[in-house]
Amino acid sequence: MNERRYRLNGQTCADAGPPERRLLDILREDHALTAAKPGCGIGRCGACTVLVDGLPVNACLVMAYRLDGREIVTAEVASGWPEMAIVRAALIAENAFQCGYCAPGITFALAALLRRAPESDDGAIRAALVGHLCRCTGYTAILRAAARVFAGP
Repeated sequence: MNERRYRLNGQTCADAGPPERRLLDILREDHALTAAKPGCGIGRCGACTVLVDGLPVNACLVMAYRLDGREIVTAEVASGWPEMAIVRAALIAENAFQCGYCAPGITFALAALLRRAPESDDGAIRAALVGHLCRCTGYTAILRAAARVFAGP
């Protein structure tokens, strides 16, 4: 097996495990990073969202062989971003979640969008949320919160 080197939350890491191992499992089992949640396992729910080279991806779909040279950021580190605080405040104000299982993925996706494109419109917001499932709320409060975030102060 070939060793893969990558940066995880600013730290250089190496992995020599099976190339077909999922990033989600590496994060949770090897690094005790649990904000990326196991959900559907096929990239449809968004519960396992992380950033790879600055873009949101489903960690359940990224295999270990694709990690070499990549920069990975998880919600644990992003929790210190000012954008995360802004998004969280809006989601709380709109009472956007019930059970909260989807919250890290949705919050992280919106914060990454705010960081990357703070002038985003409704279309960009909805595109950022594609693939994020919330089985409790029906999305109305989540979309209201997102509109609040991108409307500015």
